Amino acid sequence: MTARAHPPVHSAEHAPSYYAASVNQQLDLPALQGEQRADVCIVGGGFSGLNTAIELAQKGLSVVLIEAHRIGWGASGRNGGQLIRGVGHGVEQFESVIGKDGVRELKLMGLEAVEIVRRRVAQFEIDCDLAWGYCDLANKPRDLAGFAEDAAELQSLGYRHELRLLQPEQMHEVVGSNRYVGGMIDMGSGHLHPLNLALGEAAAAQSLGVRLFEHSPATRIDYGSEIRVHTAQGVVRAAQLVLACNAYIRDLNPTLGGKVLPAGSYIIATEQLSEEQANALIPQNMALCDQRVAVDYYRLSADRRLLFGGACRYSGTDPSDIAAYMRPKMLAVFPQLQNVRIEYQWGGMIGIGANRLPQIGRLRDQPNVFYAQAYAGHGVNATHLAGKLLAEAIAGQAGGGFELFAKVPHITFPGGRHLRSPLLALGMLWHRLKELA
Repeated sequence: MTARAHPPVHSAEHAPSYYAASVNQQLDLPALQGEQRADVCIVGGGFSGLNTAIELAQKGLSVVLIEAHRIGWGASGRNGGQLIRGVGHGVEQFESVIGKDGVRELKLMGLEAVEIVRRRVAQFEIDCDLAWGYCDLANKPRDLAGFAEDAAELQSLGYRHELRLLQPEQMHEVVGSNRYVGGMIDMGSGHLHPLNLALGEAAAAQSLGVRLFEHSPATRIDYGSEIRVHTAQGVVRAAQLVLACNAYIRDLNPTLGGKVLPAGSYIIATEQLSEEQANALIPQNMALCDQRVAVDYYRLSADRRLLFGGACRYSGTDPSDIAAYMRPKMLAVFPQLQNVRIEYQWGGMIGIGANRLPQIGRLRDQPNVFYAQAYAGHGVNATHLAGKLLAEAIAGQAGGGFELFAKVPHITFPGGRHLRSPLLALGMLWHRLKELA
């Protein structure tokens, strides 16, 4: 069986982001040429692919990873850098499929996922500005009531990190804005420089013997007992395959491509702020995120820039001027930044599935083909969990985690590639209208 992919249409270099301008290492990775053989071939050089490669190499398997552009080129190197507990949205909806115990296990894995990142950074001494502290922001009183329920549940799960509810009069302890009516501090979540994390993990994978290739888009996959992944100048032969392309999988595998919708998300970064300005905005250097459908998320960089993101677009089109699009949203939260310059603006595609649960499993008709995708904007931790679960399955050590994710069905978006975005845009408009009620 053979699948073909359209050639890439985006720039092969990193987006012109603050992250790309502040990388702390450069990897000299070649394009794939000729033939490579391995136990496992991984397509995709983001967090999912890199962490699967690390876990597999630690289990003694040989791995070749190919990336169409640069390591961390997609969402892994462009995201808001927020490392937040949890996987999925409303996992109780899957109780009929995986049972109450399965739902509880998903919640526990959502906590474990952050710890995997913590351990990875420590083990390989990755310099990625990892800082602890996060605050959920309440836009309405009902959000604050929900935080109290969240805190009680986290405590029932044995969560070991500090949680603290904030009332309206306490909000200036964490954010210099009058926009919010409460919050919940979580000292077990935090923020980091995602591109430096990806590059550090690529270096770690190399140190373990993983062969990494950039500028090597997969052009064709021949499925069978031996997988052959073709690029323009080479081929990888492997017993097993991992597809870790997420929003950029497109037609490389139409089955998976139909289950994930690319949606645009955007970030701006200000000029460097004075220490006084930065402390006035986010006094405890936390990552922050509100509860609206059109979510705002923001944090300070290590060199005191405000990184402000959100405004996920489901229309399939990007704003012509990201800074002009995002600046009014930033000023609605922080009007005191009216005279502050925006020095970086960028966007990218996140992958969204219909039920908002990460899709982790293997192809039904190709049992030696595994995949992970559709993190719905919460991929920094979930990708690391996916790498662990995929490696366990490939090595024949699959436990309940991989099987739980694999049991959950994921629908194919209706209407084909060109109608998926408009249909989802209509659905999200309905949720925004409901939010106003």
